[in-house]
Amino acid sequence: MSERNPTEAGRDIPEATVARLPLYLRALTALADAGTATCSSEDLAVSAGVTSSKLRKDLSYLGSYGTRGVGYDVDYLRHQIAREIGQTQDHAVVIVGIGNLGHALATFSGFRSRGFRVVALLDADPQRQGDVVGGLAVRSFGDLAEVVAEHRVTIGVVATPAQAAQSVADSLVGAGVRNILNFAPTVLTVPEGVDVRKVDLSIELQILAYHEQRKAQAEENEQDLERGLA
Repeated sequence: MSERNPTEAGRDIPEATVARLPLYLRALTALADAGTATCSSEDLAVSAGVTSSKLRKDLSYLGSYGTRGVGYDVDYLRHQIAREIGQTQDHAVVIVGIGNLGHALATFSGFRSRGFRVVALLDADPQRQGDVVGGLAVRSFGDLAEVVAEHRVTIGVVATPAQAAQSVADSLVGAGVRNILNFAPTVLTVPEGVDVRKVDLSIELQILAYHEQRKAQAEENEQDLERGLA
C-alpha cells in the first residue's frame, strides 16, 4: 500500500535536503529517459550518490515514501520534486558580467530544460556591449532596473570580478531581485529576505586536493606497514 505521513507534508525542508533534491531529480530524469517506471530507494540512492537511509529521510519531507514492495513511481516522484524546488515554474534570470565565465553560463543549454530562462546579459564594459552570446545581445549594466521590471527577473547571476560583485549585488537587490547566484570569489552582504548561493570553483578544487592528499597519505602508510611486515 502507499505510505504517506501527513505530519511530514508542509514541514520546512532542511537546507541540506534542499541541496540534494536536484540530485534526486537528475537521477529520476535519467531513469525516466531509460524507460524505468519504478525504482527502489536503493537504486535511486545509488544513482544520486547518497545512502538509501538519507534518501528516504529527505523524501519524507515531501510527504511521500513510495509504495511498499514496489518502490517509487519515477514520473510521479520526479514531478513532486520538480514542483517542490520550483522547476515547474518559469524563472527569469539575468547574468551580470559576460567575461569567460559569464559567456559559458550564457551558452549553457541546460537552463531552459530546468525551468530557467536567461532573459538578459549585462556588462559594464562598453566593448562587450552589443556582442551576441547565446542568442542575446549584451546590454549595458545601466539597463538592469529596466530589464528586471520588464521580465520580472527572479534570479540574478553575478559572474564579475570580486571587486565589482558587491556593487552588482546591491544593484540587483535595489532593482527587486531576491535571489542571487554568486560566482565571484568574495562574500556578498545582502539584506534579510535575499538569498545568496555561492559557487567557488577554487574552493571545490582545494577540497578535492585535501581528499587526494589524505588518500595518498593512507596509501603511503599502508605501504610502510607492508614493508615493515615483510
